[in-house]
Amino acid sequence: MKEDFLYYLWKFQKINTSQLLTTQGESIEVITVGTHNTQTSGPDFFNAQLIINGQKWAGNIEIHVKASDWFVHQHQSDPNYNSVILHVVWEYDIDVFRLNNSVIPVLQLKNYVSQTALTAYYSLYKNQINKWINCENQLIEISSFTINNWLERIYFERLELKSKPILQLLKKCNNNWEATCFAVIAKSFGGNTNGLAFFQIAQSIPFTIVQKAKTTFELEALFFGQANLLSGNYEDPYYNALKNEYMFLKHKFKLKSLIGLQVQFFKHRPLNFPSIRLSQLAVFYTEHKNVFNLIMQLNKLDDLEELLRVTTSPYWVDHYTFDKISKKSTKKISKSFVALLLINAVLPLRFIYEKSIQKFDPDIMLQVLKLLKPESNNISKRFKKLGVPMDNALHSQASLTLKKQYCEKQKCIDCAIGYRLLN
Repeated sequence: MKEDFLYYLWKFQKINTSQLLTTQGESIEVITVGTHNTQTSGPDFFNAQLIINGQKWAGNIEIHVKASDWFVHQHQSDPNYNSVILHVVWEYDIDVFRLNNSVIPVLQLKNYVSQTALTAYYSLYKNQINKWINCENQLIEISSFTINNWLERIYFERLELKSKPILQLLKKCNNNWEATCFAVIAKSFGGNTNGLAFFQIAQSIPFTIVQKAKTTFELEALFFGQANLLSGNYEDPYYNALKNEYMFLKHKFKLKSLIGLQVQFFKHRPLNFPSIRLSQLAVFYTEHKNVFNLIMQLNKLDDLEELLRVTTSPYWVDHYTFDKISKKSTKKISKSFVALLLINAVLPLRFIYEKSIQKFDPDIMLQVLKLLKPESNNISKRFKKLGVPMDNALHSQASLTLKKQYCEKQKCIDCAIGYRLLN
């Protein structure tokens, strides 16, 4: 038996409430179950209202599998629990007291739960070791309507999680949205492997310098120099020109070197080499000085894709790395990489900003997401195999949060799918 299940039983009153009695035989009438406390320490439900033995009580509810868990969790010495008006337990094995030695009434839930509810609970949680997720054998019972609605809701939960580090960055940037946008965009250009390095590079260059740069050459010199990619010795004229420009700009703007920073080329396809991505980033910020304002104005996917699909500077047409000529090819950002930029940078930024000015329209964001192809990863593939729709980026993004924040944490009771199965 898990406490989460007891929270569920109490929160949704999935018990026989017609003749509730305390372990001392006093009648209980539930007026309000209280607000579930999922964030702070203290009792499990705040501000409940009950009538116990004819007397109205207002206060908090604490829930345990065994009544003796009160002492296991050291509540007997915590003044936060003086306001508990009912101790809800699965198994009553001992009385508990407030600091003034008054006994707290106890409700033993197992006396009031139907066999049907217990069967549904044990069916969901049994054989966990052999399952990828608890409900994998029961997902077929859930309607596509329920699943789609839940995935939409989870996606916005995912955006809330992504908001936290961006809001911290915004504060660090003195609420400069353009500077914040630059760092977030740069990190996305770096992808999973080089994202942190690109983020550090972006933060090491004051954004005013990026804004004032007139040419891609200047920005390439700054980006490649701060990435420690201009510390070698080559005969390549372009490389040496960048190196000289970087030394000039570094001295002029008093930039600090990022000692020890290394961008990774290993195991990357050539089009994803950091050299190519840094050049594309330089071109992007040469062509567009007010990126944040632009992405806030564009609502259609086609317009956003057109904005983001930049190419490299001419040098990289026949290079992937310095001093080594390759077959000529125009290295324009692909539609799949644009989708990643939208998912990881543009849409989270838009979400945070529009919420801050109270003009967030979820429909516009959902329209864009539903036009983007789903990401292919182990989690999305597994959910698809189990019958969960994976038709677009909304589904694949939401599936990541579903697995990591709900399935892996055994939060089935907080999940719309788990809730349906338990009912």
